[in-house]
Amino acid sequence: MTDPSPQGILVCDKPQGLTSHGVVSRLRRWYGTRKVGHAGTLDPMATGVLVLGLGRGTKLLTHITGATKTYEATIRLGAGTPTDDADSEVDVLADPAVLSAVSDGDIDAGVARLRGVIDQVPSAVSAIKVDGKRSYARVRAGEDVVLEPRRVEITRFDVLEIRRDLEAGHLDLDVVVDCSSGTYIRALARDLGADLGVNGHLTALRRTRVGPFALSQAVTIPEDLDTPAPPLISLAEATAGLLPHVEVDAAQATALMQGKALAGPWDVAGDEVAALLNGELVSVAEVRADGSLKSRTAFAIDRA
Repeated sequence: MTDPSPQGILVCDKPQGLTSHGVVSRLRRWYGTRKVGHAGTLDPMATGVLVLGLGRGTKLLTHITGATKTYEATIRLGAGTPTDDADSEVDVLADPAVLSAVSDGDIDAGVARLRGVIDQVPSAVSAIKVDGKRSYARVRAGEDVVLEPRRVEITRFDVLEIRRDLEAGHLDLDVVVDCSSGTYIRALARDLGADLGVNGHLTALRRTRVGPFALSQAVTIPEDLDTPAPPLISLAEATAGLLPHVEVDAAQATALMQGKALAGPWDVAGDEVAALLNGELVSVAEVRADGSLKSRTAFAIDRA
């Protein structure tokens, strides 16, 4: 039977001040379904691309979460905050003489040192779990939390503009960053400031891309949730920029959904593929060493 509930992916332009869970709550009301999830948290201060799955789309989120991302941000040098962003008050200021001595060349060199594969220590007020409890919750409870470094890759970290206001005691950098999943842009701001000896924090953050999903596709959630909800991106369409596609027949689709392997070799690149039956996603499957396919995530399909 055909499932009438919403099934697919939505790209949302998250507004400032709203949590990612708050976006999920609004979508549940807007689309009239409980089964909604997101592929990677954005801090309340941040705006931009938040990819959400509805219905069977929630099963695809795990394959989207690890995609590379692009951010536009403003880094303020000269002041630090406990959260490494503007969601908390400045608690440390740079020496004015040291700050005034920071040249454009110093900034470029500091940024260059943060490109490539680096070991980054996430902010203590991140959502990372420590012994089953969110790090930020432990910090708010008065605990002293130091997280372990995580290896991330920064493939682009470019300064677009430098605005100097030494009278106010800061330099603002507008930057663009392409990075691997798990990168904290506010940690880049913190670490750049520390490297230059002047402290730093993030004052603005906008995510413009998650994998193949761009801001140009994003919808704005209206205040009036009686407004008709837009159509979702189909699961097959959502995988188009993520994974190579293979077409399977009905018997092969059934085998994949039952956890059976499809003998190969299959002529595909990479270690994961999207298996489609008549254009409908039935499985995200791994390509095994012998060239066979075995389902990692199976998707039930609608049958009339």
